[in-house]
Amino acid sequence: MLVKTYSAAVMGLEAQTVTVEVNIAHGSMFHLTGMADVAVRESIDRIKAALQNTGYKFPSAEITANMAPADIKKEGSGYDLPLAVGILAANGKVDSTRLASVMLVGELGLDGRLQPVRGALPIAIRARAEHYQALIVPQQNIREAAVVNNINIYGMENLTDVINFINGDSSYQPTVIDTRREFYEQQNLFDLDFSDVRGQENVKRALEVAAAGGHNLIMIGPPGSGKSMMAKRLPSILPPLSLAESLETTQIHSVAGKLSRDTSLISQRPFRAPHHTISQVALVGGGSNPQPGEISLAHNGVLFLDELPELSRSVLEVLRQPLEDRKITISRAKYNVEYPCSFMMIASMNPCPCGYYGDPTHHCACTPGQIQRYMNKISGPLLDRIDIHCEIQAVPFAELSKMQPGEPSAAIRERVINARKIQEERFKPFKGIHSNAMMTERMLHQFAEPDDQSLDMLRLAMERLKLSARAYSRILKVARTIADLAGSEKVQSVHIAEAIGYRNLDRGDWAERGI
Repeated sequence: MLVKTYSAAVMGLEAQTVTVEVNIAHGSMFHLTGMADVAVRESIDRIKAALQNTGYKFPSAEITANMAPADIKKEGSGYDLPLAVGILAANGKVDSTRLASVMLVGELGLDGRLQPVRGALPIAIRARAEHYQALIVPQQNIREAAVVNNINIYGMENLTDVINFINGDSSYQPTVIDTRREFYEQQNLFDLDFSDVRGQENVKRALEVAAAGGHNLIMIGPPGSGKSMMAKRLPSILPPLSLAESLETTQIHSVAGKLSRDTSLISQRPFRAPHHTISQVALVGGGSNPQPGEISLAHNGVLFLDELPELSRSVLEVLRQPLEDRKITISRAKYNVEYPCSFMMIASMNPCPCGYYGDPTHHCACTPGQIQRYMNKISGPLLDRIDIHCEIQAVPFAELSKMQPGEPSAAIRERVINARKIQEERFKPFKGIHSNAMMTERMLHQFAEPDDQSLDMLRLAMERLKLSARAYSRILKVARTIADLAGSEKVQSVHIAEAIGYRNLDRGDWAERGI
């Protein structure tokens, strides 16, 4: 008897329907075809034990299972459930009349319980697009799958529940989640707030400008000056995620298996802070079974790279193209996938190998040559993609204890949101451009052209401070954001002056001067 069940294969951020065909004939062999990997081929042993422990007998017959289309590699353990149901249906133990309208995905434990799988959200999106009436997923994946409406999503605990449902038991009800209500309720719940930061007003101002324009930023300062503390609070002043951004971000984390059991839609912008020993594959994605890397997990959020010069040169260099293109294409012999990676890069570093160059409270024994070699670990092309350079000093305890709590994140965030609204209106005619950091050279001449006074100031600054030519367009982009924060239609000299102050690492004498 031939029976068909339906599942899905996740490729990149998309899912494709997989038809699992099971045929039973006289004999005693099991054949699995359809380009299945090791985890799928091992499923027969899990299925045998699961059937035995749930009161069913594995058929003593020749079983042929084919997974179509055969030219797509089937990876992971999510095909256990459709294979098991197909075998039981072909053996007459399960009613096959409902199988055509149901998509199944789930790993089987040896006791018959369903284990969670990766990619439940894109699978649910595919099931709705293919007009299936129901999708059955493990209970642990129910919240992320139930984000998708106009399809019945059932979370099941074990194989017995699935069989009862397929056989017509009406006691099982689909899960319905008010995702919009939960999404908007959780958008403003932050554990960290800028009110905890005392002093460092210049750095907080730089972070506000970076958030308002989507600019990349690097902080340079001695240990203990608060670089990591302030970077972790950056998501609390970023504009809230839109529903479309949230869905795309949730898809990436679903494919990577990073969603917790109680998560439906990701409601806050991601903050990823990988250790400086991270590899290239872990950062940009890939592997034998392609998975999103840290830059994709930070999509629509923040990628924080602490101790930037300590990352290997090869790892730093692979960031150059994703920072420019805001997507990463991973090409290997067996696959080609593309992941989005539109993120803000926030980096921090010490000013020298010992960390105390320019610190008035500590002596630095590093020579200018050592400092220059340390700085040269960050290449010019990578530094070119960082709009704001911010120097930071530790606040002495005597002053720290006297200071009042800082401005709360809510107040800063309101100004950032207003500036972003101005940019959204400005860039409406331009597809894919949402913030000042994304402006092209042509847009700079259209929206950030300085007046004669500002141009003279910029020319003088570039000559006196020995700024590199690459700093010109970065200064104009940042100045445009500063003008938006001030509600100014034109870029004025005061905006240019502040933007010039954010290009410290472009100064030719940086390693020879005191901070």
